[in-house]
Amino acid sequence: MGSAVRGISRPPVASDSLSAKTLLADSLKARTQSLHREAEQSGVIAGILRGTASRDSYVLFLRNLHPVYMALERALEAASARGRLFGLAQPAVYRTASLAQDLSNLWGATWQSALPVLPAAERYVRCIEGAALGDAARLYGHAYTRYLGDLNGGQVLRRLLARRFDFAPDCLNFYDFPEIDSLERFRITYRNAIDQAPLPPAGFRAAVEEGALAFALNIALSRAIDALEDAGQPAYDG
Repeated sequence: MGSAVRGISRPPVASDSLSAKTLLADSLKARTQSLHREAEQSGVIAGILRGTASRDSYVLFLRNLHPVYMALERALEAASARGRLFGLAQPAVYRTASLAQDLSNLWGATWQSALPVLPAAERYVRCIEGAALGDAARLYGHAYTRYLGDLNGGQVLRRLLARRFDFAPDCLNFYDFPEIDSLERFRITYRNAIDQAPLPPAGFRAAVEEGALAFALNIALSRAIDALEDAGQPAYDG
């Protein structure tokens, strides 16, 4: 991928060397800790947490997450078919279909044509597609960022959104995992799958840095949506 995704600089590499005994999920958590805080304080996510985000901005956020999850889930399935990343290809946690359901319920049948995919989301998709090449080791960073985030902080967002917008349950499918009996047990299982990644040192480091890049791409997308609202621009044609 080079040193940057076009328009997004990779976060500076952590100065601390990675220990061979450090688990991958722990390394990803340590590497992205400050970026996690930045994500919570930036863009439309900060607006949701503060209770100031508009309904249109939230819908546009979902619209732009849809191609991101579609790219990630296609990449995980393709990697699994090649005998790689078996533990990450878990349909129970996939979000593409749930996003489509929420968008249909919140917007209507025309959401795909009426709501734009922003350049920030297109960059995010290209990054995932690049991470899927070769041994696909960098996909560990994307799966960690997206799915463990959904299983943890996503549940907080669900409660806030339900309260702010009075959303019915059928508008919050993105945060619902009907095939998972226990989110806590599944989180542990999924985290263990990441930790058991049979990666050489170079692949391990690449996965950790990709997790940092995934956070940077998330922040950029969140800010892009917030900037549209600040500028008073419509989130859609019509």
